Amino acid sequence: MIRFEEVTITAGAVTVLDRLSLILAAGEPTVLIGPNGAGKSTVLRAAMGLLQPTAGRIVRDGEPRRAIVFQRPTMLRRSAAANVRYATAGPDRTSELLALVGLAEAADRPARRLSAGEQQRLAFARALARDPAVLFLDEPTASLDPASTKAIEDLVRMVSARGIKVVMSTHDLGEARRLAGDMVLLHRGRLVEAADAARFFEAPCTEEARKFIAGELLV
Repeated sequence: MIRFEEVTITAGAVTVLDRLSLILAAGEPTVLIGPNGAGKSTVLRAAMGLLQPTAGRIVRDGEPRRAIVFQRPTMLRRSAAANVRYATAGPDRTSELLALVGLAEAADRPARRLSAGEQQRLAFARALARDPAVLFLDEPTASLDPASTKAIEDLVRMVSARGIKVVMSTHDLGEARRLAGDMVLLHRGRLVEAADAARFFEAPCTEEARKFIAGELLV
């Protein structure tokens, strides 16, 4: 669906992605992991089209509709329902989407007064209002409590079951085990290992993957 072909992205003198080749195919969720600064968020933003490669290219087969949810989504100064309605690309499905993410009763509440977990679910509804074929999630459960984390993970499973390709980053290996169909480990902007999730966790091929799974810091 989306192919990175020898993609390099620099920011000044810093190489953020280094000759990255990666295929994001249709199917179960792809989970990106790696230490801080590995390039996970950059991959998501580049795949979304928010960043352009310095070298190499990104090929999107059929230019699939895309949406992204950030770790700290920005809420518009309006109600929860109006936030969703603002993002709607086609017929107004605001009530349906709010119900889908468990916020039907919060429709008229100011979005900025919702809890962090509720705001993240509202960001999900806004993203789904674009009717995406691919949904990018940048550490969607970071700093959330366990109940809110479970609610987001349930949404990931739900949208994936509906045929939407989910590509997400996380620092939580437990979450990766629960959600991933396939895994991508990045380190210093380079692809270390990409594999089916079961094989990645049970029999990693690289020393870096073995260390990361064991909780040892990659430097």
